[in-house]
Amino acid sequence: MPARIYQPARSATSSGTAKTRHWVLEYAPDQPREVDPLMGWTSSADTQAQVRLTFDTKEAAIDYAREHGIDAQVFEPHKRRTNIRPRGYGENFATDRRGMWTH
Repeated sequence: MPARIYQPARSATSSGTAKTRHWVLEYAPDQPREVDPLMGWTSSADTQAQVRLTFDTKEAAIDYAREHGIDAQVFEPHKRRTNIRPRGYGENFATDRRGMWTH
């Protein structure tokens, strides 16, 4: 059963990096989800889709997959841009502002 190893992205609602320092091994879905005609809920008989393993390093995740015969594909994370302005929004109200501030 194929799996993927990746480093999760940060939450879209915050600028912090919590829960993004570890690596995750997740199995790819083996069967498509089915819709229950009565309630409209989605379900699947694939129990491997519920498994989510976390590792401290990418190498540990790859070693685990290799030891257990899991066909894993590694996805490298996209790095954050480093050209963030040092002052940003607070610069609008600074007393040592370079230009005139108007409404």
